[in-house]
Amino acid sequence: MECRTTVVSYLSWILIGGGMAYLLHQKRNHARYGRYVTVDPRCCSARLGWFLQELPAFLLPLLLLFTEESSGQWTRRMVLLCTFMLHYFHRSIIYAFLTRGRPVPLPIVFYAAIFCSLNGFLQGHHLLHCARPEDLRLTDTHTAAGLVLFVVGMSINIHSDHILRSLRKPGETVYRIPHGTTPEPDPHHTLIHPRTSTCIIVGGGLCFSGGMFEFVSGANFFGEIVEWCGYAVATWSLPTFAFAFFTICSIGPRACHHHRDYQQRFEDYPRSRKALIPFIL
Repeated sequence: MECRTTVVSYLSWILIGGGMAYLLHQKRNHARYGRYVTVDPRCCSARLGWFLQELPAFLLPLLLLFTEESSGQWTRRMVLLCTFMLHYFHRSIIYAFLTRGRPVPLPIVFYAAIFCSLNGFLQGHHLLHCARPEDLRLTDTHTAAGLVLFVVGMSINIHSDHILRSLRKPGETVYRIPHGTTPEPDPHHTLIHPRTSTCIIVGGGLCFSGGMFEFVSGANFFGEIVEWCGYAVATWSLPTFAFAFFTICSIGPRACHHHRDYQQRFEDYPRSRKALIPFIL
C-alpha cells in the first residue's frame, strides 16, 4: 500500500490537538466513566464494552500486517507494530474477560471504538507503509531503550489492574484503597490500613504487595503512560509521539481525579502518596 503522508500527518495532529482539548475539558469536568457516571439504560457490561471499544486497535493493524508484502525490513516493522498490538490484544481479550468494572455507557463505547479504529489504522499504516527502514533499526539505543520502557510500563499496568480487580469480589462495585488484597476479600471482615499498607483480616489471612500503588494513586495509569512513551521512543515518529501525548492528556487527569476521590473517601489516606508520578505529582 502506498504511504498516505497527508492522512498520517492530519491524524497525528488531530491526536495532539484532541489531547490538548481533552486535557482542558478534564480540568473542569470528570471524564464520564466508572465512578463518575451513573448507570442508565444505555449501558452495557464492562466486559462487552471493553471488548468492543478496544478490539479495532488490534484488528486493523493485524489486517494491515497480513496484507503487507514481505521485504527485508518486514521483521523489524512487525516487531515494533506487535508491541502496539500486544497491548490491545491484552486489553480487548484478556483484560475485558477479567474486568470487574461498572457498566459502561454506550456512547463512551462508541466514541472509544472510533478512536481505537483511527489510531489503529494510523499506527499500523505508518509503521508498515511510511516509516523509513533506516529509522527502524532495533539495535539503535533509543529503540532498545523504548522497548524496555514499553515492557516495564505494560508490566506495571497489568500488575496494577490485577490489584484493583483483587479488591473486589465478583459482582461487587465498591471501592477500596488500592494497597493490596486478599485471596477473597470480605468487606465485613477485612480492614486495609492506609498508613502501613497492610491488610488485617478477622480470623487471619494473607495480602499481596501493593506494587506501584504504594507510590501513586493512579498506578495503572502511570504504567500505561510509561508504556506508550516507550513505544514512542522506540519508533521515534510523529504518529507515535502524538499517541503518547494524547494518552498523557487523557488518562493523566484521571489519576488526579482518583487521587482526590480517595482523599475524600478515606480520612487516613497516605499523605506521601502522589497522584500519578512517584514523589513528584
